Amino acid sequence: MVPVDLIDGEGFRANVGIIVCDRRGLLLVGGRIGQNSWQFPQGGIQSGESAEQAMFRELHEEIGLTDRDVDVLGCTRDWLRYRLPEQFMRKNVHPLCIGQKQRWYLLRLMGTETGLRFDTTTTPEFDRWRWTGFWEPVREVIFFKRQVYAQALKELGPLLFPAGLPPRPDWWQSGWGSIDHD
Repeated sequence: MVPVDLIDGEGFRANVGIIVCDRRGLLLVGGRIGQNSWQFPQGGIQSGESAEQAMFRELHEEIGLTDRDVDVLGCTRDWLRYRLPEQFMRKNVHPLCIGQKQRWYLLRLMGTETGLRFDTTTTPEFDRWRWTGFWEPVREVIFFKRQVYAQALKELGPLLFPAGLPPRPDWWQSGWGSIDHD
C-alpha cells in the first residue's frame, strides 16, 4: 500500500518538523542531496498516523535515529504554516497542495552522532550534516520556510535555553528582521 499524505480542505499538507539538538545547544541541519541548501528533517504525516508517530518515522528515514537515540523536549502547541511559491506547486496533483502545516518537535540527541545515517530509504533527503548555532538554520533554509523556522525556534527554544534565547545574530537585523515581527 502506498502511504497517503494528509492534505486539509485549505490545501495544506500535514507535516512534522524535527529540531535535533546536542548537549551544547547546537542544532543539527542536513544538506539536501544535490543542492547547496540546509534544513531540519521534516516529512508528511500519513493516514492513520499521529504527529508523534510521523516524527519518529521521519527521524529514522531521514537521519537514521530512533526513539532510543533522543529525548523529546517538546512540541509546538499548534500547527505552523507556510505557503509554497507558485513555481513549487504541483498543479497536476489532486488535491492541490498549497503549503505545509507542521507540528515541530525539539529533540535532544542522547548519545553521539555515530548513529546518523542517510541510507535507510531508497530516496534519501540528505547527503551530509553538521551542527550549527541556534538561529543559523533560519538563514540557511529556503526562503519560503524562514518564517516557520523562526516561529518554531522561538516557541521551542525556551525548553533548551530556559534563562533566555541566544541573541539574534547581526544578519537578522540587516534585512531579515521581517522574518519575525516582535
